Amino acid sequence: MPQKKQQISPKTVITSHINSDFDAIGAMLAAQKLYPESVIIFPGSQEKNLRDFFVHSMGYLFNMADPARIDFSGTQRLVIVDTRQKNRLSGVELLLEKPNLIIDIYDHHPSFPDEIQGTYDLSKPYGATTTIMCELLREKKIDISSDEATVMALGIYEDTGNFTYASTTPADFEQAGFLISCGACLSTISSLVVKEMKTEQVTWLNELINEMTTVAVNGIQIHLSAIAASNYIPDLASIVQKIVRMENLDCFFALVLMGAKVHVIARNRLHEIDVGKILGSLGGGGHFYAASAKVENQTLPQVEMRLIELIQQQIKHVRVAKKLMSSPAITITADKSCLDARQRMIRYNINTLLVLDLQTHEYLGYITRHVAEKIVHHKLGDQPVVDYFEPGSQRVRLSSDLAEIEKKIIDLKQRVVPVMENRIISGVITRTDLLNFLVEHNREVVLSEQTDISGLKPRTKYVGNRLKHRLDQRVRTLLSDIGNAGDTLGVEVFVVGGFVRDLMLEQPIEDVDVVVEGDGIAFASYFASLHHCRLHQHRKFNTAVIIFEDGLKVDVASARLEYYATPAALPVVENSSIKMDLARRDFTINTLAISLNTETFGTLIDYFGGVRDVKDKIVRIIHNLSFIEDPTRIFRAIKFSNRFGFRIGKVTANLIKNALNVGAVKNLSGLRVLSELKQIFGEENPLPAVQTMADYGLDKVIHHDLKLTDTTCALFESVGKTLAWHDLLYADDVYPRWAVYFMAWLHGYPFAVSIQIADRLMFPVKEKERLIEQRIKSEHRIRLIEKSYPVSTQQIYWWLIHFKTECLLFMLALTKNESVRKAISHFYTHQRKIKPLIGGKDLKSVGIKPGPVYTTILNKIIDEKLDGKLNTMEEEIKFAKHYAFENKLI
Repeated sequence: MPQKKQQISPKTVITSHINSDFDAIGAMLAAQKLYPESVIIFPGSQEKNLRDFFVHSMGYLFNMADPARIDFSGTQRLVIVDTRQKNRLSGVELLLEKPNLIIDIYDHHPSFPDEIQGTYDLSKPYGATTTIMCELLREKKIDISSDEATVMALGIYEDTGNFTYASTTPADFEQAGFLISCGACLSTISSLVVKEMKTEQVTWLNELINEMTTVAVNGIQIHLSAIAASNYIPDLASIVQKIVRMENLDCFFALVLMGAKVHVIARNRLHEIDVGKILGSLGGGGHFYAASAKVENQTLPQVEMRLIELIQQQIKHVRVAKKLMSSPAITITADKSCLDARQRMIRYNINTLLVLDLQTHEYLGYITRHVAEKIVHHKLGDQPVVDYFEPGSQRVRLSSDLAEIEKKIIDLKQRVVPVMENRIISGVITRTDLLNFLVEHNREVVLSEQTDISGLKPRTKYVGNRLKHRLDQRVRTLLSDIGNAGDTLGVEVFVVGGFVRDLMLEQPIEDVDVVVEGDGIAFASYFASLHHCRLHQHRKFNTAVIIFEDGLKVDVASARLEYYATPAALPVVENSSIKMDLARRDFTINTLAISLNTETFGTLIDYFGGVRDVKDKIVRIIHNLSFIEDPTRIFRAIKFSNRFGFRIGKVTANLIKNALNVGAVKNLSGLRVLSELKQIFGEENPLPAVQTMADYGLDKVIHHDLKLTDTTCALFESVGKTLAWHDLLYADDVYPRWAVYFMAWLHGYPFAVSIQIADRLMFPVKEKERLIEQRIKSEHRIRLIEKSYPVSTQQIYWWLIHFKTECLLFMLALTKNESVRKAISHFYTHQRKIKPLIGGKDLKSVGIKPGPVYTTILNKIIDEKLDGKLNTMEEEIKFAKHYAFENKLI
C-alpha cells in the first residue's frame, strides 16, 4: 500500500485565485518573502506555459504544498493576493470558516459585492498586484534574487500588457525597473510575454513621467519633461511615443541631457502648433506632428526656457470666440411664456435660450430646455420667462481666446455665454459648442449635457485643522473610523450638509450625516458590526442610522439624486454620486462635504459656492424650480435665514414669490407644512422668521384669517423671556418648545378658526386637543385668575394642576398682571409636583371604605400640604383617620 503523505501544519498559508496568471504567481512569491516559513497553495492548475516554466525552471523558489497535506488546525493567518473574491479561491474553504483567522489581502482590483473582508487589506489601483508587493519588499529592504526578480517582473509585464494598458501606472514602471536592477532575466520574460521595451528604457520612461510639467499657452496645454541622463538612452523617440500614448497627451516635448548635448523629441496632435517649425528654430526639424533637435553649448534649463518662448510665439489667438460661436444667437424676451421658450428651443433644436429685456434688448441671462420642460410639466407653462431664467453676467468678445471662454463657461458655471461686440450679440457659445470642440481636439472632457451640474468642478480646501480644533476627541475618532471603514470597503465616504455648514459657521454641531458613494446600508451594517452598534435600516431610501451605546447617532445614506413627479410631491430617489447628491439639496450652504477617506481626509468639497455664501451670510437656492418642486424649502430658507442671521438672496427671494404666486404651497400636505412650522417655532427666537413668513404671505396660504399683529409680536417676545427663564432653571425638563410659540401664534383666534388651521395642518388628534383646546382653556383660565385675584394658594393649585408644561409657560407669557405671573411661577417652581405620600391602600388599611371619598381625602391632604403641613406619611395617615372620623366615614 502507498504510504500516506505526511501532514504539515503551517501557521501562515498563502494563496491566490484559480487559473493563476503570472501576476498571481509573482505576488505569491513576493508574499512568501514577506511571510517567512509560510506555505503556498496553488488554487488549481495553471496554464501550460506557467506549469512548464515553474516545474522545470523556478519551482524550487516556492514552498508549495497540496491542500490535502495541510492540517489547518495550527494555521493562524491566511494571505490572499490578486483577488478578494471568495468564489475565486480553491483549497482553503475549510480554513476560511475557522474562527479568529487573520486574513491579509493584497490586491489591485476594484471591490466586488462578494469580497472577503480582510483583517488587513492593502489595495492600490496599480496595473499589477506584484507592483504593490515589490513596494513592500523595497520598504522592508528584503533581498531579491535574479530568479525571484524574473518571476515578479513577469507578473508586472503580463498584467500591464507590456506597459500599454490604460491601467498601467508610473509605479508599475518603477517597480519593473527595480526588478530589472535586481537581475530579472528579460530573455526569459520575452519568451513568455511579448516584449516591447528594451531593458534600460523602463527606468528612463519612469523618470520622464515623474518630471513632467504642464504649461498653458493661450488655453492650450503643452507637456514638457526635462531630465539629465547618466548614459546614452537608445531609441528615445519610442519612449516618448509610449508616454504620449499612455498619458494621452496632445503635445509633448521631452528634453534629455546626454553628454554635452540636449536632445529634444516632440510629438503633437494639435492643429494650432507645428513642432517641426519650433524645433527648426533650435537647429532641428521635422513635421508638425513629430520633430527632433540636438542643442549644443546650452544648459538644460536654458533650452527649456527657449523652447517655451518659441511655443508662446507660435501659438496665437487661434482659438477665439468668433470661430467657436454659433450664429445667429436664438433669443427670447423676458415677457414671453415658458411654453413659448420651450417651443422655440424645440423648433431650433437647441438646449439654451438667451433672455433679453423687452424694451432695451439688453442681455439678461438664459433659460434652459430642462427648466422650461419642467415648468410645462408642472402645468406652469403660461408663467413668464422672467420668473425662471438664470441671470447671466458673463460675456465674451469676438476676440476672446479659449482660456477666457473655458473660464466663463466651466469655472464660472455658465451654460451659455453671448459673444458681444459694442453691446450687439454676434453669436453664442454653449457648453455643447465647447464640448464638441474639446472632444474634436482630444482634450480631457468633464462636461455633459445630460444634467445641469455635470460640468461643475468642485472647489476644494483642507479643513483638517478646523476639524481638529473644533471637534472633541470622540467625534474626531468617529470620523476617522468612518473613513477607515470606507477604505476597507473601497468606497468614498463624506460627512455632509449641516455638519459641515455648522463647522464653517463655528456653530454647535448636533448631527453627523454621512454619505457613501455606494451602498449606504451595506456600509452602515459593516461599521455597526465592527464597532458593536445598533442599526436601523430604511431600505426604501437606502439609508440607515448607526446608534452607539451612549446614544450617539450617525445617519448614513447612499449618494442619491431626487426628482419630483408633480409639484409638492415627495421625491423619487435613485442612487448617484456625491456631486449629484449635493445637487439635490436645498441651499448652497447645505451642499458642502468633507472627505473622510484616509488619503483625502479633511478635504472640503464645494461644487456650488457654499463656502462663499457662508462667508457672505446669504441663503441661496441651487435650482430655479426648487421651490416649485418642494415648497417646504420656502420655510427652510426662512428658518436658516433667521437661525444664522443670513439674508435671503435676491434671486432666491424672487423665486419664493413666484412659487407662492402659482400656488405651490397650497399643494403641500398639511403634515409637511406642520413639520416645517415645528422647526421654525422650535428655534431660539422664531419671531424674525414669523415676520418673514408674513412678509411673503405664507400665513395667508395656511389660512386666510391669519395675520401677524403687534400683539402677536409682543407675545412672542414675552414667550422668549419666559422660556429663557424656564430653561435656565429647569434645563433637564423636556417639553415641546415649538408648541408654546404655536399657541402664541394662534392667540386670540376663535375656536372654529383654530380648528380650521389645525385641520389644514393635519394635526394628529392628541396634538389638536393639546394645542387648540388646551390653548383656548389656557386663555380662559388666565382671564379667570386675573379677574379673581387675589385667590388662595389652594385655588391656584387646583386651577392649574391639570395643565401641561407648555400651557403653563404660555399662560406665564400671556398674563400682564405681575402678581398673577408670580403666582403661576410659584406654582410651577414649588407646588406643581406636590402629591400625597399615601394612597388608596393606606386608606383602606386604616378602615376607610373605598369610594369617591378617597379622592376627597387625598385632595384635602394636598390642601394641607400647600399650607406647609403633613410632611410625613404618618402625619398624612393621622389626618386621614381624623377626617374620616369627623365625617363619620369610619
